[in-house]
Amino acid sequence: MKIYKGLSVSIAMMAAVGLVPLAAQTVSDDSEPVARLNIPENQTLFGSNDPNVRRATAKVNGEVITGTDIDHRLALILQANGGQLPPSEVQNFRNRILANLIDETLQMQEAEAQEIGVTDKEVEDYFKSIAQQNYRRSPEDADAFLKSFGSSAASVKRQIKGELAWSRLLQRNVNPFVNVSDEEVRSIIERLNANKGKTEYHAAEIYLSATTENQEQVLANAGRILEQLRNGGSFAAYARQFSEASSAAVGGDLGWLFPEQLPATLANALLNMQQGEVVVVPSPGGISLLALMDKRQVATSDPRDSVLSLKQIAIDFPAGTSEAQALPKVQTFRSETAKISGCGAADAMANTLGATVVNRDNIRVRDLPGPLQEVMLQLQIGQSTPPYGSLADGVRVFVLCGRDDPKAVEIDPEKISQTIEDQRVSKRAQLYLRDLRRDAIIEYN
Repeated sequence: MKIYKGLSVSIAMMAAVGLVPLAAQTVSDDSEPVARLNIPENQTLFGSNDPNVRRATAKVNGEVITGTDIDHRLALILQANGGQLPPSEVQNFRNRILANLIDETLQMQEAEAQEIGVTDKEVEDYFKSIAQQNYRRSPEDADAFLKSFGSSAASVKRQIKGELAWSRLLQRNVNPFVNVSDEEVRSIIERLNANKGKTEYHAAEIYLSATTENQEQVLANAGRILEQLRNGGSFAAYARQFSEASSAAVGGDLGWLFPEQLPATLANALLNMQQGEVVVVPSPGGISLLALMDKRQVATSDPRDSVLSLKQIAIDFPAGTSEAQALPKVQTFRSETAKISGCGAADAMANTLGATVVNRDNIRVRDLPGPLQEVMLQLQIGQSTPPYGSLADGVRVFVLCGRDDPKAVEIDPEKISQTIEDQRVSKRAQLYLRDLRRDAIIEYN
């Protein structure tokens, strides 16, 4: 999410959003050396820092962040994860939320110091668009909905104001000083053409650093996160809160890449993963939860972008029908629909079977469930899919009536230039925020 261009705020993930996205990257074997502290061994620590004593509030240059602010953001994360978070992880989320709120406060303070303002009307208008887009509710109903699970419209509006202010600050103080040369764009176009047809992968990562001493503990933590993800947890939310790679700021998104751009352990795992799968993999210096979001061929049109015209033929079963009672009807349905030779014959066939027919147009292949995508890509016009469904939902087939193949891919130099510019602005924005942190006076209560 590039907050310094057209903003795109997801209300369900507000609490987890880091306000300064970086160019997506992962920890690799050839990463730049990290500055290390020169601390002699066998040192005495005077005093102690009890990890069980948590400070829930802070003052940032005199501006207060309350425990309620943290509670409201935490409620958004809970709602995004189906109301479930492991009790052992709640405090980690609260700590990360507090860090995000501190950054957000610093960004708004800097914008105000630079005389960059955001009006209440702008915030209200943006909140209205979020309420309609994400929850299909009016602002008033969205406010009530947020309160129903322990959050508030005020919390969301505060983050909207922070993102708008920071975005405008970057547009004035950072964007004008970022340049992309024609030579750089030409070099990328040449690379794309050289790799045309090669498979690239859209991956995401949650990176947890580990040492020999705590590797088992970190691996166990990765396993708990994986379990939460399989139970419906948001990968982006967990990445923003727990990942120690710079890609955490963009929900762990590594973008499109070739396997050889990753460390060997991650590359090997990626080659054997299915779309949507998440695995735990050893990586340099730690453990990674690696997700495969999608894959495609470079500079080649994707068949899954084809647009289909379909006929859906379905049979339903009365409540209480047993599998044994339904089986003969399903077998007849399967054998008869397999004989369909064109959409023109589908209606008559459905009438004979006592089935319903619904036309489904403008359906993209990639919007269908994974197994059905593969079937559709192999069908010829006029053929039908095998039956699928259940006693409760009914059994149906799709008949392929037409398919519009995607247009040939055109490499757009302007888009390439914009991507490079966005990455550089993100890196400079992170440095800008780092300097604000260094100069800030932060008091914890």
